[in-house]
Amino acid sequence: MCADFLGTLDTRPSFPRTSGEETARTFSQPWVEAGVHEEALSELTIVIEHSRLLSPRSFGYVLGSGDPIGAIADLLASVINQNVTAWRTAPAAAAIERTVVGWLAEAVGCTGFGGSLCGGGSSANLMGIAMAREASLPANRTGAQPAVVYASEQVHMSIPRAVGLLGLGRENLRLIPTDGEFRMIPRDLEDAIVRDRREGRKAVAIVASAGTVNTGAVDPIPEIAGIAHQYGLWLHVDGAYGALAALAIPEKFRGLVEADSLSLDAHKWLYQPVDCGCVLFRNPEAASTAFAFVGEYARVLNEDPAESFAFFDESIEQSRRFRALKLWFALRYHGRAAFREAITLDMAHARRLAENIRRTPELELLAPVELSAVCFRVRPPTVSEDGLNDFNLRVLRRVIERRHVYFSNASIRGKFALRCCFVNHRTTDHDVDAIVDEVVDAAREVHHSLPR
Repeated sequence: MCADFLGTLDTRPSFPRTSGEETARTFSQPWVEAGVHEEALSELTIVIEHSRLLSPRSFGYVLGSGDPIGAIADLLASVINQNVTAWRTAPAAAAIERTVVGWLAEAVGCTGFGGSLCGGGSSANLMGIAMAREASLPANRTGAQPAVVYASEQVHMSIPRAVGLLGLGRENLRLIPTDGEFRMIPRDLEDAIVRDRREGRKAVAIVASAGTVNTGAVDPIPEIAGIAHQYGLWLHVDGAYGALAALAIPEKFRGLVEADSLSLDAHKWLYQPVDCGCVLFRNPEAASTAFAFVGEYARVLNEDPAESFAFFDESIEQSRRFRALKLWFALRYHGRAAFREAITLDMAHARRLAENIRRTPELELLAPVELSAVCFRVRPPTVSEDGLNDFNLRVLRRVIERRHVYFSNASIRGKFALRCCFVNHRTTDHDVDAIVDEVVDAAREVHHSLPR
């Protein structure tokens, strides 16, 4: 079944021919008293038919294309069913995860950092800010106090969520303006810190972005790190989308080693099956201060350094899936060069699309292409500026309905953008070139449907 699916992936529609009503009707059966046995296996094909598939023409959000090699190991991980809480519960899994975390840290220029795998960038960002809070304004014993966190106005939505969940107060999240390339402005960051200090407010962290979710912008991390050090603030870098591109363009990510913590997502730009996030940190003591709390039933009795290691001392997770196996297997199977080449090709595809947009009179590029995200819109001469957001929303809906390509949207300084993000090892130049044709055709259909 899986082989047949992968063999026909490039011929399948980019979005399933289904609806909310249909999926509810199809999958909302009662839990049967007697098992249906082999019939349940045959019904798995129905799941495929109602799924949005990561074909070579899938460019929505920031989701890697899913490496089948990793999926093979993921099946084994489910079969052997290791609970990776500590070495004693999963000896091979714990050793493999610590090895893989070291590889990831080295790949982004942070050799020697510790860390663990987690569900994704949101969990990693939450843990990074939790460590920042405990490092300067401890809350685990007596409760949280309001405290300021600084981040770019382009920051991922997981950061406001983390600030709220940790009791710091979303009103204390300072969104720093960005420049023409959507990068945080260091001068404005420092001004905000000075103003808050003058007014008696406490701050705990700066969050820099190594690849913003909308445009892929990389903040000036060396300058931001200097400010963090000057004012004694924890520096967390959200690198979930972009940081692993350091494999291909390390010069763009200079300064990551200055971070106190960092989020990565191997299910984005290492193409692994979901979920496979990672949090890295400079100081293991900061992680244990934030997360270690052990009941007697879970106390580690081993004295050997390797055998006494427990992930639950450095993570919010207790029960933990053997995520590392798929990544370890895929990285060893393909080798570093294959991932570097795939990332380089993704970025080349983004530049190719941007050039196709520039050559098409009715299309407008809305942001620089720094990594692999391309934001643009249709701008027909007959539609006013005030009507462009609604028009482009209609175009996006029509593109999805046509089911030839799939992409998503962004808001670029108030402008509704069509957004394609290339983190897809299956994509070819031909797939890239299909995007402009689809958008132009969809725009014509939308234009003809407008009231005269």
